[in-house]
Amino acid sequence: MPASASSAPPPPTHSRREDLIGRLSSSSSEAKLKALRDLKNQIIGNRTKKLCFLKLGAVPSVTSILSSSSATAAAAAAGSVCSGNDVELNDSLIIQSAAAIGSFACGFDDGVKAVLDAGAFPLLLRLISYPNDKVVGAAARSLKFIYQSKLAPRYDFLQRNNMEFIQSLLNSENENVTGLGASIITHSCWTSMEQKALSDAGIIKKLTCMLGGSVTQKDASLESLATILKGNPEVIAKFTEPENGGALGTVTELTKDKNARTRLLACICLIVIKNSAPSCLQDLRIKTKLILILLELLDDDQVGDEAPFALSSLIAEKEDLQVLAFEANVIDKLVNHLRKAPVLSRRLEGILIALANMCSRLERCRDRLLSLEAMKFVTDALSQDSGEVRAAACVCLKNVSRSVKNLSAGLFMNESFVAPLVQLLFDDLTFVQVSALDAISNIVVDFLAHKTMFMKCGGVKQLVQLSKSMDVTIRVKAVCALRNLTFLVSDKCKEEILSELTQLTLRSLICDPEACVQEQALALVRNLVDGPLDSIQHVFAEDALLLHAVGQQLQSASKAEVLIQGMYVFTNVASGNEVHKEAVMQELFPPLANECESIMSKFLHSDDSRLRTAAVWALVNLTFPSSSGAFGRVMKLRNAGIVSQLKNMVNDPCLDLRVRTALGQSVTSGDGST
Repeated sequence: MPASASSAPPPPTHSRREDLIGRLSSSSSEAKLKALRDLKNQIIGNRTKKLCFLKLGAVPSVTSILSSSSATAAAAAAGSVCSGNDVELNDSLIIQSAAAIGSFACGFDDGVKAVLDAGAFPLLLRLISYPNDKVVGAAARSLKFIYQSKLAPRYDFLQRNNMEFIQSLLNSENENVTGLGASIITHSCWTSMEQKALSDAGIIKKLTCMLGGSVTQKDASLESLATILKGNPEVIAKFTEPENGGALGTVTELTKDKNARTRLLACICLIVIKNSAPSCLQDLRIKTKLILILLELLDDDQVGDEAPFALSSLIAEKEDLQVLAFEANVIDKLVNHLRKAPVLSRRLEGILIALANMCSRLERCRDRLLSLEAMKFVTDALSQDSGEVRAAACVCLKNVSRSVKNLSAGLFMNESFVAPLVQLLFDDLTFVQVSALDAISNIVVDFLAHKTMFMKCGGVKQLVQLSKSMDVTIRVKAVCALRNLTFLVSDKCKEEILSELTQLTLRSLICDPEACVQEQALALVRNLVDGPLDSIQHVFAEDALLLHAVGQQLQSASKAEVLIQGMYVFTNVASGNEVHKEAVMQELFPPLANECESIMSKFLHSDDSRLRTAAVWALVNLTFPSSSGAFGRVMKLRNAGIVSQLKNMVNDPCLDLRVRTALGQSVTSGDGST
């Protein structure tokens, strides 16, 4: 019986890709051209395939074709005999190899790195002056893709040759080349000096002219203008001058453009002007219009991911604009988008950041968000796969929890908020940990009864671990969270926190090399000793280890914020019994100190009114008339010249009442002499 016929199985995918790479090295120009087209068509918009071909060495092979074809073209231009068909085929090889390189670079940093490492960038740059316009366009498009990445080479516009190069690009009749020039500016203009240099060189006028061109030119120009104007009132003032052809009006008109991306970029440009030079854009109607346009763009498939970030930049830290946004029902509309599950990560991040900014100042915004029962979306986002979304959810929670009313009600100190936040303290991404610490610092200020929830979830243990981090930002924020956790907490909770933290660790934080950590550690100790006598005893454990550490910092630190917190620690300790008061006196006026000015005298002479206030409060508690040792301490203060200083401070506008109280106690407890 004859065997049944069967077709041969197709070769494995990996073998087909290797075969394609092999064809890029063919001796036949036609075969190479077909391989380039096949490669380009396979990788367009497909990151997975781009990565596979990168690993197979496709980019060096394509760059080799671009290099040899460019060399052939240069030889032909120099007079080498070359038929018309050969020239056309060679140009096609250049166009397709440039396009393939651009496809690898488009939206893919690994691809950009491979392209730069293979030496394709200077080859593409030289093609900008090629006689064939199609070649020029292909090279310019690929270079624009490269300039979408942070890895692209940067031009220093303070160098004359670079400025002349940019001017030559913007003067081109090829819109891909002018777009490239604008993209290079967007990528490379970093400093105010460069902004001014570009403005003085007439670049803004050229970019303004491009606003009347194609969609590509409009968008590239708007991005570039926003970069040149950002944070530079002087350049903005020049941009808004009538001699610039009504540039501001042109940008404003583009907010009505039929293309969604153009409308978004025009809004962003106006927001840059508003944020950098508010006086140039005061019209309330324009501000309201910007809010409404950005809300409308949230529904757009093309730019909906970016619209909430633009909205955030418009309203961030600006209460008047937050009021306008609130009146335009921004919170309701953003929450409605969250209800349209699933929301893609980038858009979800932007919406959460916009909500966070809406709730940063106004209680009515927080109340509205809570009334919409939107916090469930925020807590869900704390467990999202995207680190950026997790961080944005933390920022939103931090701002919503700024409400004293809601903190007092214990609204945020429940397991649905606390458990995922504590989990984020273990996150692999540092920026997520930082955002979680910020949110926790707010939430744990929660009053009295609700704080045990955080402790039960293991939050204290992980905060203590993070307080030992080598990253100073993590360290200081962890200590800040511990500080807030000890605010208005029971002595039992303080003991639990301190047993986890340990006296030695807290001492090391008080003596940390970074002043910001010292400040937070001292504020933590200040909270620990705030309260009844049992609380004060915490700094007397282990031979008064913490008390001595505070005293040492007051003797050696120079930053006012550190000294202020240290003095308030002593103020709280001095509110205790005689033993406590005398211990503070020993630290402030050591028996073996030399004859130089005491630290108390220095603090009373400080230019910082906050430090003077802290010092006076300590003196008030040390000289309280009903304490048995007050007279002796007043005498010591008088001998140290402190009482006479207080008399001289009676008219200090920052301290008047406190100074009079301290001075009155000194006189009452002493011999009454003046």
